[in-house]
Amino acid sequence: MVDIGDRIKRRRLKLGLTQEELAARTELSKGFISQLERNLTSPSIATLMDILEALGTDISDFFARNDDEKVVFTPDDMFVSEDAESGHSICWLVPNAQKNALEPIMVTLAPNGSTYPDDPHEGEEFGLVLSGSVTLVLGMRRFKLKKGDSFCFKPTEEHYLINGTQRESRVIWVATPPSF
Repeated sequence: MVDIGDRIKRRRLKLGLTQEELAARTELSKGFISQLERNLTSPSIATLMDILEALGTDISDFFARNDDEKVVFTPDDMFVSEDAESGHSICWLVPNAQKNALEPIMVTLAPNGSTYPDDPHEGEEFGLVLSGSVTLVLGMRRFKLKKGDSFCFKPTEEHYLINGTQRESRVIWVATPPSF
């Protein structure tokens, strides 16, 4: 069941409106808005439409089921792909089903392992070295990074990671748009 009062309150707060301000925009009383948000009363369809208009939304968006959107992910949600030949594995931290604008992964590089070269594309990329050290290759340039270092770039050149050490390395890597 949809909690209309809670949704109205969340939308109002998101817009930075007080109950008084919403009441003034809808020609309703602050007391009515308060009771509505606490589910002590129910609005008529006409009143609900007025409230939603004042909140900058419409009935279809207001009742759209977006509370099913997953926010927290556990290891059970994650998918790991290993490539022994190149010496890397990729753990997708957020399932593709989320259709997000960004794609976070955790890359584990075996000693002397590397990721496959990625062609230039639109967007941005960010990474954080969690353990070990890696070399970020951007076209003809090479950047050495150690634990705690991060990188951020527009992927206008071929790019990939190399672990030239004898220790395993882990990197959180985020791309937008998704490309892994």
